[in-house]
Parts: sequence; C-alpha cells; structure tokens
Amino acid sequence: MHQYQQESGGGGSFMMGGGLSSAVRMLLAWNLIVFLLQYIFRGQLEPTFGLVPRDVLHGQFWQIATYMFLHDTHGLGHILVNMFALWMFGSQMEFLWGTQRFLKYYFFTGIGAGVTSLVTTILWPRSPIAMDVPTIGASGAVFGLLLAFGLSFPNRPIMLYFLLPIPAKYFVMIFGAIEVLMSFSRTNSGVAHFAHLGGLLFGWIYLRGLPGLGLFQKAKRHRQKQKFRVLEFRDPDKKDDDRWGQS
Repeated sequence: MHQYQQESGGGGSFMMGGGLSSAVRMLLAWNLIVFLLQYIFRGQLEPTFGLVPRDVLHGQFWQIATYMFLHDTHGLGHILVNMFALWMFGSQMEFLWGTQRFLKYYFFTGIGAGVTSLVTTILWPRSPIAMDVPTIGASGAVFGLLLAFGLSFPNRPIMLYFLLPIPAKYFVMIFGAIEVLMSFSRTNSGVAHFAHLGGLLFGWIYLRGLPGLGLFQKAKRHRQKQKFRVLEFRDPDKKDDDRWGQS
C-alpha cells in the first residue's frame, strides 16, 4: 500500500457565503463518489489514479488530472476542507464567470498544480521513495480558486478560523507566503506544498500572464458595468443613427 502525499486545503480559514452553482455541485458529487470508492477498495485506486511521478514518466499521463479527485481516506478532514473551499470560492467564481470558463480555469490550475508537483519531485526529491509516492487531492485547484477570488473580490472579508475577518487579497498573500516557506523547508510533512504553489502560479498565468486568457480583466469589466446604468434615448430632432448615452 502506498504512502499518500496529500494536498491539505491549507487550514481552517474561510468565509461563509454563496449558493451552490451547477459545476461546483458536479465536482462535489464526483469527489464524494470517488472518496466512497476509495474507502470501499482500500488503497487500490491511489496507485493507478493518484499522481505517481515514476508512473507518469512511464506513460500514465491521466494521473495528472485524476489525482485531483482522490483524497486521504484515513479521516474526513482532507476531503471536507477541500470541498468546503471548493463550494465557498468555486461557486462565487462560477456565478461571476459562467460554467464553461470556471471549469476551464479549475482544470487548468489543478493540472498545472500536478505538473508543478511532478517537476519539483523529479528535480528535488525529498526522500528516496518520492518518485513512487502518490500525490492526491484537489487543493491545487482550490488554491487557484482562492487566487481568483482574491483578485476578483480583493476587499471581501474571509473569516480567519471563523473569528477574524481578513480582506481576501491579504488572505491570499498570507497563505501564498506560508506555502513558499513550507515548500522550501525540506520538512517531510506529507503535504504537497509545491502543488499548492503550482495552483497559485498557474492561476496567475491564466488570469494575468497569457494573452487571450484575461479572465480577471473580463471579470473586472463585468463588475464595472454593473456599477453604472447606461441610459440610451433617441432625440426626436436627430436622425435615427444619432444616439446619446449617459452613464
């Protein structure tokens, strides 16, 4: 049975709110179904569908995507934290972007997090068995959603341990800094911190870094349009193509 390198959701710091959007509902359902199958088959799914660096190098490329749907079955904390964060941040972003764009972003950041974990394990293995240890969890994509939420709603408060409200932009900075420190600490915590950083990095690339992928700019323009009501009227003394607008 493999030792699992899980992606922890990153602590108990969340803001309550939001409904349940359609794609998030689907992702929650699939994660819970896979978790139940993991529990039933007791360690038989992780070596095949978890992200095992040596197996990926030998052609099992599907693991870069499937690892996102597996979680640690030795307790409920891993999946509950990730699914709670997926609901909280994911639903907000799906309502803002729409389902298609949300799903593209979710899988882009999740797969990017897997690639980051794969590359860093190959270049900087933390133990002699690192190439054979599966990485599992949705946290890479969740960290990508956290970044998107912080950029889209920078001043919206997130409750730190349900007690202290912190603006989302500072929340992202704090957890980003923690992940950087933990990634380079060389401690064998069993948490894939480089995958978390990969989710943040690929989220930044998707939102800000690559031409044609500017979802952040589109979301910002969408919010600005909602702040102003454009009134368009026709002056009877003007020609049909003479229009005036007020914002």
